[in-house]
Amino acid sequence: MFLNQPYRSAIMGLAFALASTAALAAPVVSQPAPVFSGTAADGSTVNLAGLRGKTVVLEWTNHECPFVVKHYESGNIPNLQKDAVAKGIVWLQVISSAPGKQGYIDGETAKKLNADRGATPTNTVFDPDGKIGNLYEATNTPQFFIINPEGVLVYKGGIDSIPSADIEDIAKAENYVSAALAELAAGKPVTKSSTKPYGCTVKYSG
Repeated sequence: MFLNQPYRSAIMGLAFALASTAALAAPVVSQPAPVFSGTAADGSTVNLAGLRGKTVVLEWTNHECPFVVKHYESGNIPNLQKDAVAKGIVWLQVISSAPGKQGYIDGETAKKLNADRGATPTNTVFDPDGKIGNLYEATNTPQFFIINPEGVLVYKGGIDSIPSADIEDIAKAENYVSAALAELAAGKPVTKSSTKPYGCTVKYSG
C-alpha cells in the first residue's frame, strides 16, 4: 500500500517526535544508558559508546559541596574508586557546575584536587553547559549511575542510606554503590537499583 505525500510526511513527523521524546526521556534502570561525549581533565574526549564492554560508574561531584567533602575526606569515595578501577571498572567523575558557579574547575585543578584527596577516578568529565547532567537528570552531588558492560543502566541514585553530611554516619549507612557493584560482578541483578540521591543541588547555569 502506497501513502500519498501528506500522509507520509505526517507519519515521518510523528516518528521523529517520538524519537526525540525518547532521546530526552529520563534514564531508566534496565534500559540503555543515554550516550554522551565530553571533554576530560586530561584533554581527551570521553565517549560513553566507546566504553561498551566495561562497567562504567558516573559520579556527579562538586568538591565544595559539604556532602561530597564528607565522602572524600573520610576516604569513602576514594576507596570505592580504587577498588573499582583495580577491577577494570571505568569510574568517571562528572562536573556539571557552570562557569562562575560553585564547583566549577578546570582540568589541572581537577587533577590536583584528586591527587590531594587520594582520589583515583579513571577520568573527570566536564559538563559546563549541563547537557550531560540534564540527559541523566542529575540533581545532586554526589549522585551515581552504574552502567553494565552491555550499556544498560543498572543503578541510579545516592551513595548510601543516610542523607547527612556527618562523617560518622558513613559506617552506619548501607552503601548502595558498593552493593550494586558487588551484585553486578557476581552476575546478580542489582537489588536496590534506584534510590533517592542526597547532597547539594547540581549547580547548572541559569
